Amino acid sequence: MYVCIEFHGMSTWYHLRESFTNSQELDIVFQNKESEEQKTMIVLPVLFLLGSLFLCRPVEASSQSGTIQKLKDAALSAGSLSCKWDCNCTYNRQRSCCCAADDMYKLEETTFLKLVNVWGQIKELNADVEECTKDVKIAFSATIDPSIAVSMPGTSERCFGPFNTNVPIPYSIVSLNSGSGFNPTMGIFTAPRAGVYLFSFTAYSYVERGERLYHKVQLMKNGAKVVSVWENNREDGEDSATQVVILEMNRGDQVYVELTSGRKLCNSLQYNIFTGYMVYPNHDM
Repeated sequence: MYVCIEFHGMSTWYHLRESFTNSQELDIVFQNKESEEQKTMIVLPVLFLLGSLFLCRPVEASSQSGTIQKLKDAALSAGSLSCKWDCNCTYNRQRSCCCAADDMYKLEETTFLKLVNVWGQIKELNADVEECTKDVKIAFSATIDPSIAVSMPGTSERCFGPFNTNVPIPYSIVSLNSGSGFNPTMGIFTAPRAGVYLFSFTAYSYVERGERLYHKVQLMKNGAKVVSVWENNREDGEDSATQVVILEMNRGDQVYVELTSGRKLCNSLQYNIFTGYMVYPNHDM
């Protein structure tokens, strides 16, 4: 069996006999013998080629085992290479002892350490976010309790109002009150901290045919009107309207919705809704 290897322009033939006696050694013939260093560099490619031949076809175990051992011994005696190839590791422990193994292990360790560092930074960031937002989870949503309506004389209507003065609407059915800024008894929201807030309210009223739809509802901030909705006609017996507004609030500022004097909200009062939440805090106020 013959193996030909081209190395730096030289054609080197290795004659490997198919059987060996106990006294025979591996016969390696170099046609162009130069230095011992070139011999060493030529042996390794031969080992790879021979190894692949041994793996690809069945051979006799008795003769082949001795050949493989001689090849291992020759490789182990070749000394260390410039790329720090560990021949002992390659032949006796694992297949991953290649020239790139050291660099690969270093890259793996560096990547792992970077991931650990990133995970630590994420945990710190999460803690910072929790610390910054724990006091700004402020939101509320409430509706009118229909039971506050009273029967209107001469009709089947049940209404909230009319009154002879402006009256804050008590949105007493509360579905959300994060931050505890909303007072359901008075229907007043008090800002727990300074920031920018969004508020919205929906006014709904329904009267029988021929009756007068007559209401005016307005959003108030610290006693001053901000926005309002109203209705005054006999042609439309049912109506609803919604207003949305963004306000800058100081801590302690109050917002509420009021029904103006002489007006009324009738029937299905649960459709009257008042909501609000903090958009973002203001640390300067």
